[in-house]
Amino acid sequence: MIEPNSELIIDYELIRNNIQVIRSNLHSNCKIMGVIKSNAYGHDLKKASQALDDVIDGYGVVRLGEALKIREVSSKPILAMQGVYSSDAYDALKKNNIWSVVHSISQLPLAKQYQDDLLFWIKVNTGMNRLGIGLDEFDQCHWLFKDSNTLMTHLACADNPEDELNNTQLKHFDDAWNQVANSMQRSVLNSAGIFNFPDQAYDWVRPGIAMYGGIDFPGLKTAMTFRSQIISIQSLDKDERIGYGGRVKTKKPSKIAIVYCGYADGFPQTAIDGTSVIVNSYQSQIIGRVSMDLISIDVTEIPDCKIGDWCELWSADLSILENAKKNHLISYELMTKMSQRVKRQYLNI
Repeated sequence: MIEPNSELIIDYELIRNNIQVIRSNLHSNCKIMGVIKSNAYGHDLKKASQALDDVIDGYGVVRLGEALKIREVSSKPILAMQGVYSSDAYDALKKNNIWSVVHSISQLPLAKQYQDDLLFWIKVNTGMNRLGIGLDEFDQCHWLFKDSNTLMTHLACADNPEDELNNTQLKHFDDAWNQVANSMQRSVLNSAGIFNFPDQAYDWVRPGIAMYGGIDFPGLKTAMTFRSQIISIQSLDKDERIGYGGRVKTKKPSKIAIVYCGYADGFPQTAIDGTSVIVNSYQSQIIGRVSMDLISIDVTEIPDCKIGDWCELWSADLSILENAKKNHLISYELMTKMSQRVKRQYLNI
């Protein structure tokens, strides 16, 4: 057995395949602004931009530093999705040909100084009430209403197509579109919106979590494998308790494997009993409380399970979304909270 370690294996071919699934649900003229903020949702910002450059049309990020890293390896459009707030930052956008979102009236005076130097996306608040210029103040940015710029909004409930807020937001967006005299490009849809509201794909869509296989749609696969090795196996009698607090008591003679991974690696400490894992192509379950460095799993029914075998916590064969839903979490959080001590492998860059 090699020295054990928890591992994160990121396969960019799976991300490319997910992007093709996304593109197959779009009309032919719609472009993909691939969202790779937050270190590409844990998939390594710079490597992701290198690996995906031939299958997407642009990149969406939040921090200026993210945009500058991408520009080192790609000439594709880059959008600073929350804009910038200083003349120095605007100078950096201008120098590196990076587009900027304007989402607040307070950003307009500085943005106006660069109106001839940059492309802008105007974010309108249609009802999410987080970022965006209100319809009642929309006329204050009339100087941005040109066909080289883009009008955008963000749907708060795109993952729940029956929620009435979706129709409200789409109507408000149409009202804004009428105010700009239909003169701009449009972008409304995030990952869930692409699959639930295809008629609103318009000019640009902004998939994030779907690229990494973190939502439920046919053909999408989790692009990261999080795994670690078994370092001990305990043979227990009936009615023996397991782990901190003795939360679980065995119901029969059992084999309990101890996995070299815990919440310090990024696995949720709140994971409940019955959370699925895979060992040697067999499904198993977590049993007992997750520790800082260790996880207990029930391998009673797994033949020939031994020390050194790998335990997959999520992978292309065990969706990260399944783990997230089981534990009342979201896949975004699991992807972005991976510890730096977890060894990384990158495939198909």
